[in-house]
Amino acid sequence: MDISLFFPVYNDENTVALVTEKALRFCERYAQNYEVIIINDGSPDSSGDIADRLALQHPQVKVIHHKTNQGYGAAVRSGLRAAQYEWICFTDGDDEYDIEDFSKLIRLKDFYDLIITFRYMRMYSNFRIVCSLAYNALFRILFNTHYRDISTGLRMIRRELVEELELESSSPFIGAELTVKTMLKGFRVGEVGIQTFPRKFGKGASVTIPNIISTIREMWRVRSRIFSTDYDLPENRSRKTVD
Repeated sequence: MDISLFFPVYNDENTVALVTEKALRFCERYAQNYEVIIINDGSPDSSGDIADRLALQHPQVKVIHHKTNQGYGAAVRSGLRAAQYEWICFTDGDDEYDIEDFSKLIRLKDFYDLIITFRYMRMYSNFRIVCSLAYNALFRILFNTHYRDISTGLRMIRRELVEELELESSSPFIGAELTVKTMLKGFRVGEVGIQTFPRKFGKGASVTIPNIISTIREMWRVRSRIFSTDYDLPENRSRKTVD
């Protein structure tokens, strides 16, 4: 396989080197050609400086810097645009997910174009678990899908598929948008169960009030777009009625 593996960092100075080393070891075992891309999303701590030092030490490591914090979704879109190899793996920079779980996704690469994950073991607070369950239930209702866990931050996607998707989310809704637009394009989406692990440093930012608000806004905007009368119509077809 040829693999591009990327992850965003924001206030992850304590884990960026750890996740990078894990990513390099994983890619060395599974890839013929590979790259590890770190997306510094305007992090105010030393995450960007550490990433630059890692790039000097390892020729396979690349760094993309956002001058200001643009949001998790924007960081993911930057990683998807920068990835050059056939399969793109991406995760988070806080080490809550285990890089080795990508080996489970690789087993399914001949059957799916996008492989997402669902968390059957969650090492989170009760509040975060309730928020995740409510979010997934709302998503299933609004988009008429069956996916168990649309917000998990460990995925693998075929690069040629990315080129066909018009992604717009800057919030954590990017994972859901990626999945539903992949499904509607007729590509194959698979699911794999994984575990999560407790953070050793800092606190997660995905369930902050600003992130929740921006995610809900983008969920509604994407839904309005997808269920509009002119979304992804076949050539020479229209839903406009004739008087």
